[in-house]
Amino acid sequence: MLSKNKVKYIVSLQKKKVRDEERLYVIEGDKLVNEYLISGILIRTLIAKPEFINSIPRGLENNIDEIEPATHEELKRISRLKTPHNAVALIPVPQQEFDTPGILRDLCVALSFIQDPGNLGTIIRAAAWFGIKNIVCSNDCVDAYNPKVIQASMGAGIHVKVHYSDLRSFLKDALKERVPVYGTMLEGKSVYDQKLTGKGVILLGNESKGIPEDLHPFITNKICIPKFTDAVHGIDSLNVGMAASVIFSEFRRRVLDENHESA
Repeated sequence: MLSKNKVKYIVSLQKKKVRDEERLYVIEGDKLVNEYLISGILIRTLIAKPEFINSIPRGLENNIDEIEPATHEELKRISRLKTPHNAVALIPVPQQEFDTPGILRDLCVALSFIQDPGNLGTIIRAAAWFGIKNIVCSNDCVDAYNPKVIQASMGAGIHVKVHYSDLRSFLKDALKERVPVYGTMLEGKSVYDQKLTGKGVILLGNESKGIPEDLHPFITNKICIPKFTDAVHGIDSLNVGMAASVIFSEFRRRVLDENHESA
């Protein structure tokens, strides 16, 4: 049985300040918890129905520090969802070095002032799908361990490192290393006509304000996704999560085509 203090503690982890202090975040759902178990990531505490606990494949329980059996009602008290799943887990926030040269060695993403958790989760999920291993967020972006970000990314955060840093400094380093910075802007050249490389920084801006002016000097290539409809009302733009998916796909497609041509 979960104590009141344990329930209060788990619920408190929905706040960024507490997550930062405790270096823990919460994941919910059978699929998500299983993804973490299979990947070998340490689970500090698993709170789950007995049937879920009994279904854990032999050996994987070694990745769990503490197991707390719970009823549906107890899970309901710690869940932020209307209908709780069978399992909730507390995961240590990973210690990861901000290695700028290493990040710039491959295609990476820079995000400026992304506020919506769903958008950040979608971008992380898309990055994982297209093999992009690093995302650098400005310090005013939403927290990558926000429960809504975790839910939207559906476990993709296992495969993508999300860093927080001063973007001016990061993009300045990119230019020093002669790494192209592709800024997504309405006045940019179509991503389908632009020369794209397998190494570079894809810079995406705020949902409504776009890329701030103080980052414009670091952009070497302005790109956009062209509109293929004459409709004016109700479809003036793509949200940043959708736009990211389209752009990531085109970068990877172009590199694949070039590799096939040179083979």
